[in-house]
Amino acid sequence: MEVFEKYLAGIDNPEHRTRMEEILMWVADQFRDMEPQIKWNTPMYTDHGTFIIGFSTAKHHFSVAPEEVCMAHFADDIAQAGYSSTKGLFRIPWKKPINYELLEKIIKFNIQDKAEYTKFWRE
Repeated sequence: MEVFEKYLAGIDNPEHRTRMEEILMWVADQFRDMEPQIKWNTPMYTDHGTFIIGFSTAKHHFSVAPEEVCMAHFADDIAQAGYSSTKGLFRIPWKKPINYELLEKIIKFNIQDKAEYTKFWRE
């Protein structure tokens, strides 16, 4: 988690900082082969050099960004979880529970779908 220390320290609200640290640690614990990175001031995880998932913070929520292909694949699940979304990310309000089952499915999908992918982003 060292790679995320500076990012986390920049989150002013201590509750938000703790919540973001918890989700980043959960991803690291569940998917030990992924590499934690900061790119474009965004915490993210990669697998064999390709982007899998990223996170960002805002005043009322944090965002989960798994790329558009993944968002389209899980659009119904994301809506059923009660999260608002765009074509590239979904938002989890700070006070709302995290649907870890959905998050796990999204990450596993991206790892499998991009297993043979050699570029950072999908084209």
